[in-house]
Amino acid sequence: MSSPHLPSAKRMLPWIVLGIVILALNLRTPIIAPTAILPDIQEGTGFSAAGLGLLTGLPVLLFALATPVAGKFITRLGAETTVLACLSGVLLGTVLRSVGPSWLVLVGTGIIGLAITLGNIVVPVIIRREVPWEQVSMVTGLYSAMMNVGSMATLIGTGPLAAAFGWRWALAAWGVLALAGLGFWMVLIRVRVRREGEAARGAAEAVDSTDPSLAEAAAPAAKQSWAEAPASFRMIIALLIITFSGQSTAYYVTTTWLPSYLGDTIGLAPTAAGGTASLFQIAAILGAFGVPLLAVKTKPWVPVAIVAVLWLSLPVGLLAAPGAYWLWATTGGIAQGGGFTAIFSIIARTAGSDAQTASASARVQFGGYLAATLAPPFAGWLNTATGGWTAPLLLILTATLAFTITGLVAARRAGGFPRGGREVLDPE
Repeated sequence: MSSPHLPSAKRMLPWIVLGIVILALNLRTPIIAPTAILPDIQEGTGFSAAGLGLLTGLPVLLFALATPVAGKFITRLGAETTVLACLSGVLLGTVLRSVGPSWLVLVGTGIIGLAITLGNIVVPVIIRREVPWEQVSMVTGLYSAMMNVGSMATLIGTGPLAAAFGWRWALAAWGVLALAGLGFWMVLIRVRVRREGEAARGAAEAVDSTDPSLAEAAAPAAKQSWAEAPASFRMIIALLIITFSGQSTAYYVTTTWLPSYLGDTIGLAPTAAGGTASLFQIAAILGAFGVPLLAVKTKPWVPVAIVAVLWLSLPVGLLAAPGAYWLWATTGGIAQGGGFTAIFSIIARTAGSDAQTASASARVQFGGYLAATLAPPFAGWLNTATGGWTAPLLLILTATLAFTITGLVAARRAGGFPRGGREVLDPE
């Protein structure tokens, strides 16, 4: 696809944003669905506890391990092909996971993890290329919020579906989202290619009639590789790798162990503990939209600073005043939604090309999801080794401190960076 400056691209922008929303709904739903009905799946497949763990842990591990391949896939074949591959993989994996024996359930889960990895990397590429600079944070926030909405809808809906039709049909039902996404993106790509073909021919004629060298000069800038990225951009990405690792550690350790912490420390019943954990997920929607609203009216580092304070309040609050657990779950939830939006907005706003966006996103997500894979088991080991939850909470505190320090430095550096290679420096 061509430059977002073309009139046809501006007309297509609302449809592209809708496409991002539909894609986002598919990027967490398939891996959240099994968590709502794990006992039913265990009874139907004979999985051990370790096997059940793979249903949720394998996709996250693949998010880390497959990101380098995903980045190269996007660079070689383009964003549109990657979107179609993502949605096709989600649909295929969902079907295989729903119809086969236990080994095929795991194969389907692996395919889903690989497919979602493509989606994780390609969305920042599409946002950087298609969305005007001043709207990048808002669209990134919408993307983040829709992943949380998809997760919540899945948690609410999968149990009743399993009770009515069985666990296999309950998992298969969410494949409808992938099927709808495939249909939408096929039509969108077809319409976009036709319209931009007409616009590009008109633009080429205009350039040829003035100075043919302009077209040649513009082409390399749009295809700059990671190796051609300026050192300042690489430094921002290095900082964001640590930032997202801190974000992912805090998020996945909290998601995994918050109900157990509340049961052991506060004495909450499983239902109440699960409700508080759901509050942590729901509050993320506020953070996803709050960061873009702040970004419009403040300097780039201000939203990151606010998110950092909210992140720090979670472990500090649970250590100092565990009785107010509902408050800390809310502030931490707002932070996790806002932190994701802030990190990937910075990538989209500072990358100079699709290739740089894909490479940067892959590097950041490799570090973050590797931390997400290792941190929850380590937190569980800390709990067992120490006989309490202080050490796991200190792990979350360390992760949020890492988010705070590197995130603020990255945001300040990004504040004086060229706007996605499109505009002039953003003044401090």
